[in-house]
Amino acid sequence: MSTAGFARVLLLFGMQRFLELLYSERNERLIQRRQPDAPQAGRSVWPLIAAVNLGLFTLPILERWLRRRPPPRPVAAFGWATALAAVALRLSVLATLREAWNVRAVVPTDLEVIDRGPYRWIRHPNYVALALEFVGLPLIGGAYVCAVLLSGANAWLLGRRIAEEDALLMSIPAYRERMGEKPSFIPRRLSGR
Repeated sequence: MSTAGFARVLLLFGMQRFLELLYSERNERLIQRRQPDAPQAGRSVWPLIAAVNLGLFTLPILERWLRRRPPPRPVAAFGWATALAAVALRLSVLATLREAWNVRAVVPTDLEVIDRGPYRWIRHPNYVALALEFVGLPLIGGAYVCAVLLSGANAWLLGRRIAEEDALLMSIPAYRERMGEKPSFIPRRLSGR
């Protein structure tokens, strides 16, 4: 795949993410109408999270252009499989959470606890989808450095945010009761726990 073709791929994935942002903004407005003071997890790192996500759709193009050659087919295929799995997982999260889903991790105190869909097995499938996307998208174009550095930055920032989000969620008794014993990211059958 040429650099221009890779740019088109990132644009397509970026457009899908933009539609998700619009959906998230709508959902945040609905939550804030019900509870104007609903807390947001990771507010201090949100601008950095947004910047790293923007980097996911821009920096790999630059690395691909500088590299001047496509990745080996198995690497690109792994990137495609991982990126498409990420989209499928995130769409299942959106379909499951519906109006509760938002990118800013706004957690109302009247949260309806949802333990179906991917939430049957883990507490944070949306973050698993993000991790997969941060690895997969750059690899489609052979942007190895971006795959490593952007994934690392994403993991570090989300680690801070998830700690705050878990504290907010676990303060809700119904959530703690139904979700508290579930693993965060890897289902028990895979993790052995």
